[in-house]
Amino acid sequence: MPPASPRLADNLDDDDYPAYTMGRAAEMLGTTPAFLRALGEHRLITPLRSEGGHRRYSRYQLRIAARARELVDQGTPIEAACRIVILEDQLEEAQRINEQLRTQGPEPQPKTSA
Repeated sequence: MPPASPRLADNLDDDDYPAYTMGRAAEMLGTTPAFLRALGEHRLITPLRSEGGHRRYSRYQLRIAARARELVDQGTPIEAACRIVILEDQLEEAQRINEQLRTQGPEPQPKTSA
């Protein structure tokens, strides 16, 4: 078996690589392709398109879709579920940035001449 190219091997670990077809993504989430299309219509996830125009989803997008499905399964309307997931994602990112800034310490203040 020939060695895998470094580029292909990198894709295996890339959470943003659009590796899953709509059918496979729906199967993995236990939902329908229509649910995934609805998430796209509500701008929760935007799948990339293959050269043939088929939707392709990344692992990150599947995690987002799975969270939305949890909320919908609990009775939350899909529009509200999408908004909740977007806000959760924004909060997580803000907390990550805040922690990063906290560990870097304060910026040195420029010296002013008197």
